[in-house]
Order: sequence, then structure tokens, then C-alpha cells
Amino acid sequence: MLPYFVLLSIASSLVNGREQTVGVRGTIICGGQPMADADVKLWDVDIGPDPDDLMGTTRPDTGGRFQLWGTEDEYTNIDPVLKIYHNCANKWPCKRVVKLAIPDAYVAQGDKVEKWYNIGTVNLETKFASEGRDCFL
Repeated sequence: MLPYFVLLSIASSLVNGREQTVGVRGTIICGGQPMADADVKLWDVDIGPDPDDLMGTTRPDTGGRFQLWGTEDEYTNIDPVLKIYHNCANKWPCKRVVKLAIPDAYVAQGDKVEKWYNIGTVNLETKFASEGRDCFL
């Protein structure tokens, strides 16, 4: 009976990959004002046929502060990206999307955040090189 459970455990880890967790916190502003009207999402960006994985989503509080974490099962290391969807300094109908990569040093094995990545205060009036637009949010 014991070999059956060992084989089942090994098969389960091969199917699911390994659990990895990342956490990020910070404050977003628009000019000098807190930006509470934004969607903040944590993604695992994948290459190839594997679609990107949404790991978590939140909205900032009235002071523009947020804290977000997520867990994903992957065979390889996850590539976490924080995306902020907003209308700060926006003249177009689609939301601006700021993409901020999270360093590998903040990815933990398992389901608990070990080290939070603090992005500090981000002024969304800035035009970011990694910026895009999303009309389907």
C-alpha cells in the first residue's frame, strides 16, 4: 500500500509542478493624489502555448495603498509581473496598463510569502516604456 501512495505523490507533483508564491505592496498616485480607482493584478507571464496565469487582483484603498499576493503551480520558475490598469492622465477610451516585473529574489517555494516586494510610490502620470492599453478589462 505504501508504494502506491509514493507513486501517487510523485505523479501528482509531475502533473501540478511546484507551488510558488510572490507578494507585492506599494502605493499608487496620479499626480499628487492617491489613485484608488485602479485595478492591480498579479500575473505569471508564460512563454509559448501556456497562457499567462492571473495570480491575484485587488484595488488600492483610499490612500492608494495596496498589498497583493498569489500562488501558482509551475514546472519552471514563475515570472511574476504586476500590472496596474488605470485612467490617470488618459485621453483615450482604453485603460492604460503599466507592467512592472518582480525580481526572482521575491519568489518563494510553497504557499507563503517569505519576502515582500515593495514597489514604493508609483506616480501613474509617468509614461512607462513597458506601458500598453487594455480595452477589454
